[in-house]
Order: sequence, then structure tokens, then C-alpha cells
Amino acid sequence: MDTSLEGWRALLEQVRSGDMPVDEALAKLRDLPYEDLGFARVDHHRPMRRGFSEVVFCQGKTPEQAARITQALAARSPRVLATRCAPETAAAIKEALPHAEYHPLGRCVIVASQPIPEPPADAPLVLVVSAGTSDLPVAEEALLTAKVMGSRVELLCDVGVAGLHRILSARDKLQEARVLVVVAGISCPVIAVPTSIGYGASFGGIAALLGMLNSCVPGVVVVNIDNGFGAGYAAHLIAAGEKR
Repeated sequence: MDTSLEGWRALLEQVRSGDMPVDEALAKLRDLPYEDLGFARVDHHRPMRRGFSEVVFCQGKTPEQAARITQALAARSPRVLATRCAPETAAAIKEALPHAEYHPLGRCVIVASQPIPEPPADAPLVLVVSAGTSDLPVAEEALLTAKVMGSRVELLCDVGVAGLHRILSARDKLQEARVLVVVAGISCPVIAVPTSIGYGASFGGIAALLGMLNSCVPGVVVVNIDNGFGAGYAAHLIAAGEKR
């Protein structure tokens, strides 16, 4: 059963029209609101509450556990995202779900039952901005998260403040965006993502995190260190105008 809002609506319409017996509908609802795998309880109600299926955080899970959870979600959701996937975890997911796509830079696996449609050209833009090439893994995670959820999203690479001209050359794109990930100082919501990579006394990203938290620039919110997923998820909700 498709547990997206569209899937729920289609099920109820079939029952109402008499095309589906009540007992058959109850059988489809048997594993809701969650499915017990023994080592995990997979939340199949998440699309109804949040508009998108539960995301599989693979770090700390065995490849087999991550694959089973992803497979359970994919059986009921048209799109599933798995994050922080090591190559061996991605291989296990692809063995269970051959149509899964692995994005090694962002350490993400996307499972889609159908190709993800391209948003209209005039859809609100989520712009993910990478200060440097070393930040690309976190930026890619944010980009993939917003994309799989349905946002129009683009990546702007290597525009750190060490070369101000690089930012200024992209000002038209920055001003077009409905929401930015990383860059501050533009008249739209900004989601700042501190990263754990850098010279100096960065303390694994803590210095950047504290600096962002102490910023007085209005409209800036901060996610945790290297949390590209959280930034991309929030950016999609803002761009889509979600109210949940």
C-alpha cells in the first residue's frame, strides 16, 4: 500500500465506491501505524503526519538492518531516502532494491518507484551554497534531501567569503532563491550548516556552530554540524510553504 497522502486518499475512495471490500482495506492497514521488524519499528504513518516517508539514518546500523528498513519503507512509499550510507550499506540496499540509486558524495541512497518529476521552472528555488569544495558532501546531502522531497533545487559551489567576487557574481541566483542553505545576508530565510572541516581551531565544527548561533543577521537559522539532511528537509518545507 502506498502510504503517501495520495495513496491514503485512493484507498478511501476505493472503499467508498465499493471497488474495494472493507476486509481487503483492513488487510492493507494491518501493519499501520508501524511495522515491527524485531530490531526496528518502521513508521508508516510518517507521510500522513509529515508529508514524506521516514528517512533511514544508516550510520550505526549494520548494512543488513539498513537494507531491511529501507525495503520495508519502499514497499509502502513511492520515495525513500537513506542517509549517511557507507559503500557497503549502499551495496546491501541495492541488492535488496536493484533500482536504488547511490550518491557516494552525499552518502545517500534514493529509492523511487518512478522517476522523480522535475519541478516547474517557476517553482520556488532552494539554493544550496557550498563555501568550499571540502564542504560538498554536506551540501550534496542537503541538495538530495530537498530534491527527493520535490523541491526545485540547485547547487552553487565554492563561493566562500575568502573571494567576495565569487559571491557577487552569483547575486542574481542568490536573490532568485526562496530559501538558501548556508549563505547569510540575503532577504529570504537562510539555513546555516556548520561543517567539521577547516583550518584553525575549528574543534570539529564547534567554532563554526557557535559563530553561526551568535550571528545577529535576521532570518538565519542553524542546524547541527554536518547536518545537510536537516538543512535540506527544512529548506524544502519553507520553499513549499508546508504547514504541518
